[in-house]
Amino acid sequence: MIKEYNPLQSFRLQSGSSFVRPAQILPERVKLSDSALNVMTDLHKVSVVSVRTRTPMEQANAKMIRYGVRLLLVLDDSDQVAGLLTATDVLGEKPMRYLQNMGGTHAEIMVRDIMTPQPDLEVLKIDDVQNAKVGHIVASLKHSHRQHALVVAEGEDGNQSVCGLFSLTQIARQLGAQVQSFQLANTFAEIEAAIPHG
Repeated sequence: MIKEYNPLQSFRLQSGSSFVRPAQILPERVKLSDSALNVMTDLHKVSVVSVRTRTPMEQANAKMIRYGVRLLLVLDDSDQVAGLLTATDVLGEKPMRYLQNMGGTHAEIMVRDIMTPQPDLEVLKIDDVQNAKVGHIVASLKHSHRQHALVVAEGEDGNQSVCGLFSLTQIARQLGAQVQSFQLANTFAEIEAAIPHG
């Protein structure tokens, strides 16, 4: 016997409606000895903010501000990872160096001109991260002199996909450290000194 299904009542979408974005709730406070997963942005739970290689730099910067992020994943026309663009890339020396070498105007600089290209990106493997502590991630970021680290999963075919990312600023906040002094710390003694104890 076939059941009867009644249609649901429909309504008009209200003006000014938004939409639900995925969210990951990270612990407010962590210790260096806690699991590294407690400070990783998991891209299975949070949508990464991305930009195309041919996007004007100013537009990419506006996107970072709008989404409250300091990193954009740069994609090519096939949705493959082409590179990484950080706020430091946009606000640092790269745009001026590009203009000195290539000429043109600030408005003509594209993301591809100042991003860190894919061949230069170093990544962490999720298998290693799952067994790591927050302290391992801090040490890795400090060792590479980077503010961010991408995490990849490898498929059975050997292809990688970016599945997470770490931000030194986010980790400092979760450790309860003053971000500026934490970022400047180089040794673990300096890092420990930047983290309030109590």
